[in-house]
Amino acid sequence: MLPIDLNADLGEGFGRWTLTDDEALLSVVTSANVACGFHAGDPSIMRRVCELAAGRGVRIGAQVSYRDLAGFGRRSMDVPPGELADEVAYQIGALEVFARAAGSRVSYVKPHGALYNRTVYDADQAAAVVAGVRLAAPAGALPVLGLPGSLLLTAAEEAGLTPVPEAFADRAYTPAGTLVPRGEAGAVVTDPDAVVERAVRMAAEGAVTAADGSRIAVAARSLCLHGDTPGAAGLALRVRQALDAAGVRVEAFA
Repeated sequence: MLPIDLNADLGEGFGRWTLTDDEALLSVVTSANVACGFHAGDPSIMRRVCELAAGRGVRIGAQVSYRDLAGFGRRSMDVPPGELADEVAYQIGALEVFARAAGSRVSYVKPHGALYNRTVYDADQAAAVVAGVRLAAPAGALPVLGLPGSLLLTAAEEAGLTPVPEAFADRAYTPAGTLVPRGEAGAVVTDPDAVVERAVRMAAEGAVTAADGSRIAVAARSLCLHGDTPGAAGLALRVRQALDAAGVRVEAFA
């Protein structure tokens, strides 16, 4: 049984508005996807989350997004590839400042929301994200998280970056192995027991039940726990405990 990394979306607030229970989630996860200001997050939040993550030995990842604060990064946008690459590099660079100030560094990159889903099938947008990653870290290749079989992971591997396949215990899957769009009924799995069961099955068996009831393969090295889900911290703890009980080794990916 292969080890599994647990990642969560953190720092998703702005000013006085907060959405994620960063401290509680950082006691459970092994990797922290920190919002870099384009879909959520601001400089003070980014600094605080980096300090918390570094203090607990949790790896820091840049969660890059379309420039869409109003839509929480969940609206697809037709951003020219060159511009998108610059914006991805900009977000990584901003987070790197706070990660280094906390005694850590940005260790990987994960697109957020609409950008994540767009790079599953859009070769130009996938290539732009990879170009932005390489621009931000020319001396050291940063791993890239994405959906198994996505064009993003293909582009990352072709560029010499480490592709890290990722799964979602709280999201419904299509028979093709893609995520059911959030606008459709049942796209988000809200039953805590079901989320825990799916997480263990993904990690232990490499499989999940799709929305149509079929069994599909999910070969993932990292498992995402959405930080904006109501009760996310408690649910994340249940997932971690269930994985431990099932004999699944939880550790950050190499």
